[in-house]
Amino acid sequence: MSVAGRIGGLLLQHGFVAVLVVVFIVFAVFTDTFFTFGNIVDMLHAMSPLMVISAGLALVVMAGKLDISVGSVAYVAASCGTLLMLRLGWPPVPALLAALSVGAALGAINGLIVVVLRVNPLITTLGTMIAYRGVGLQLTNAEVARLPEGVRVLGNWSVGPVFGDTLIALAIVIAVHLLHRRTVFGRQLTAIGNGEDVARRIGMPVDWLVFAAFVFSGVLAAVGGVLDTLQIGAISAYLGKGLEFNAVAVIVVGGISLFGGRGAILSGVVLGALVFEMIRNGLNHVGANPYAYRLVSGAVIFAAMYADALKSGVRGAAARLLTRRDA
Repeated sequence: MSVAGRIGGLLLQHGFVAVLVVVFIVFAVFTDTFFTFGNIVDMLHAMSPLMVISAGLALVVMAGKLDISVGSVAYVAASCGTLLMLRLGWPPVPALLAALSVGAALGAINGLIVVVLRVNPLITTLGTMIAYRGVGLQLTNAEVARLPEGVRVLGNWSVGPVFGDTLIALAIVIAVHLLHRRTVFGRQLTAIGNGEDVARRIGMPVDWLVFAAFVFSGVLAAVGGVLDTLQIGAISAYLGKGLEFNAVAVIVVGGISLFGGRGAILSGVVLGALVFEMIRNGLNHVGANPYAYRLVSGAVIFAAMYADALKSGVRGAAARLLTRRDA
């Protein structure tokens, strides 16, 4: 293989790492405040909710499905937990459990529509994204509701110099990664993503596994919504808005294939989220136009999608070649 071919192969396999390094070097060179310990801690703090939501979505994507309702699920779940504390006087822990239960229930609805009614996952979650957002707006009357004072302070609690929600997010992402890599459930999700028909033929409970993946996605979306609410100190109609597309972008840039069955959740979610947070944070430090973030992020997503399509094309061509040889 030529040198150019080898370089191209490395970029296809590890392109997101190259993007991360380039983004970091550019902002570290052109600003004095970007490459500081305090700023790095702040970036990890800001991207914590997105990491959790992306980890849950990654399980669905591994099975070759998609869930773009996670932002709305986060909004409804966090709103339910907050309103239970404000209107009914619930203690924080039961309110948190209720929020997680709401997330699980909304994820289960998505799973049932996909598995039982056989509706395309993209169409299903597009519809529930709109419907769930409407439910949240009805619950809150589209008003801002501030968390109780005793709960609001948790948004800035820390362990040494590191924010507590960063540690929680990392622990969840690691747990999801181990679930995917070290358990039968995770390996079966990957098998479904690599070929659902084959998985059915060898006796895997495909419908149950896909349903469970959507439930996991709903629960982790609720956790992300709670973390986001704690950071803001209140719920508003904007909570979770656009998070679903940010989560998809994180997954794609992190090297997790939207075609299913390929990628590592730990490195993919953490590094993918870090790329976008570094772009947002770095552009703020250089005083760039706020709309520049969308332009740069869009270019990064396009490059990642193109690389994913190339990898999938190569894999498909190899599979066809092997099939012909066997024949």
